[in-house]
Amino acid sequence: MYYPIQLDKMRNFRYGMKAISLIEKKLGKPIGKIDLENLTMEDAAVMIWAGLVHEDKDLTPEKVMDLVDEYSDVQTVLTAMGEAFQGVFGNYGENDAKKEYREEQAIKFKKSLDKIVEVSEEKNK
Repeated sequence: MYYPIQLDKMRNFRYGMKAISLIEKKLGKPIGKIDLENLTMEDAAVMIWAGLVHEDKDLTPEKVMDLVDEYSDVQTVLTAMGEAFQGVFGNYGENDAKKEYREEQAIKFKKSLDKIVEVSEEKNK
């Protein structure tokens, strides 16, 4: 499943097994162990890159940062990325415990996004 985001052109997030594997390799830990409440901008760029690289093999996390800065904003892109992640880790067939865990992770992810945006806005003042 694809989730569109407008940057220099319309691009599409896709978080399949390959993208998740890229994130795990770059960040050095399993996806479930990534501390979403303390993501750095570099970590966020890696996660964005992994979801977009399927369409553009020349894309890098550094280029992702440039695209976000030039054509969008951190909050918009991270929100779209979050929606794409939720689409991958949806709730089909979940029992209550799994659903509660997923919802907790979504809340942590949202807090992390808010923190990243806050830090970014402070740096731009």
